[in-house]
Amino acid sequence: MAADARRKRPVTDLHFLSATQAAAAIAARTLSPVELMQALLQRIWRLDPRLNVFIQLDGEAALAAARAAEAEIMAGRPRGPLHGVPVGIKDIIDVAGLPTTCHSKILRGNIAKADAVCVAKLRQAGAIVLGKLSTHEFAIGGPSFDLPWPPARNPWNRDHHPGGSSSGSGAGVAAGLFPMALGSDTGGSVRNPASCCGIVGLKPTYGLVSRRGVFPLSFTLDHVGPMTRTVADNALMLEAIAGHDPLDPGSAAGVPGRYAARLDRGVRGLRVGFVRHFHETDQPADPAVTAALEQVARCLQEEGADLRDVTLPALGAFRDVNRIILQSEAWAIHAPWLRERPGDYGQLARRRLLAGAFMAAGDYVEAQRLRTSMIARVEEALRDVDVLLCASSMDPACRIDNPADIERTYPRQARVPFNVTGHPAIAMMAGLSANGLPLSVQFVGRYFDEALLFQVARAWEKATGTDGKHPPIE
Repeated sequence: MAADARRKRPVTDLHFLSATQAAAAIAARTLSPVELMQALLQRIWRLDPRLNVFIQLDGEAALAAARAAEAEIMAGRPRGPLHGVPVGIKDIIDVAGLPTTCHSKILRGNIAKADAVCVAKLRQAGAIVLGKLSTHEFAIGGPSFDLPWPPARNPWNRDHHPGGSSSGSGAGVAAGLFPMALGSDTGGSVRNPASCCGIVGLKPTYGLVSRRGVFPLSFTLDHVGPMTRTVADNALMLEAIAGHDPLDPGSAAGVPGRYAARLDRGVRGLRVGFVRHFHETDQPADPAVTAALEQVARCLQEEGADLRDVTLPALGAFRDVNRIILQSEAWAIHAPWLRERPGDYGQLARRRLLAGAFMAAGDYVEAQRLRTSMIARVEEALRDVDVLLCASSMDPACRIDNPADIERTYPRQARVPFNVTGHPAIAMMAGLSANGLPLSVQFVGRYFDEALLFQVARAWEKATGTDGKHPPIE
């Protein structure tokens, strides 16, 4: 590595390097993977006792992998586009040799025998796994204080929750503990932490990323997605993990695209459909959220987009369909443990999972029938526009120690429609509230057209500099 470059760069400059920047510097031999890993580990040791991002930090193995990555670079043998870049893994996703606990006493000590497909693909691209990250119990119950590990906290304000269920992923990326993480999304669980923590979170097209090796919550709603601080990093990460898996029954046979190819083309001439009724009438949003969404719309218009209002089914109808399908399928997964070991669940997860026991088969069939019509409505809208613009969260993150406020605000979101329909959706920062918490926006695209989604998201990011806004934690 270039010793002069290492001497001139303070270690504190490294924690907010993007994955794209880090990968380029490592490839150019101006940054050592060991130097980067040591800087991030120092930051983790200092900040994580306050944030509870990690369930298990695998620091020694990550440092050994960084040394191997440095040797490979010096020998001219880079593994791929993410060579030497650290990544955190949500603890419902298997990493060989590490526990997959799902943040639950039920699976404490459950050691994964092999990497999940998405983790294996990241390793093939050269990424280095740092460890397993906090989640809500089984990706449904939280934030909870009655589990073996404490809940993750929001780095913008530790008294507030970071969103869920990919809570450690969102908090850790935002806090500069690692540049990228894997999350999962069944009713918004990648996009909620992205919204609360001010990062970029993508729920890809259903079936684009394999879920093999990921503990399921709902077979027909589950997605795996990338979480990063920048749009470019999200595209880079998706290129690494996308692809058909014949052993995942929900995997799509389409060929993955070049997702970063159109990042800087802007939005001039693109048709953007604004789904205003989600946040204006279906679930009236906090005024700060409404103002932020209007600012996004104005900015895209100023950049040359053709903005149009679009009407979809009511948000409540989407939510009901998602709830019935999710709870029915989750009950099918958890029924044996709920019968045999109900006391080993936290109170929130137990209550939410038990609701599935009271779903009738007819309810499930009717929800799937309605789902088909909802897909058709969104498809019809996307024939007239190129992307949709809508709310993600209707409120900034509330306090983590206020159960009533958490119960009130968690359902106030517009993410579930696109788990129901399977369209790709990306959430990112739209601004900051008066008390310094992130506000969010969501963009939704056509099936397998993540490249266009990234193009629009990058136009907003570039115009307003959201990728340069970081929480004040140090």
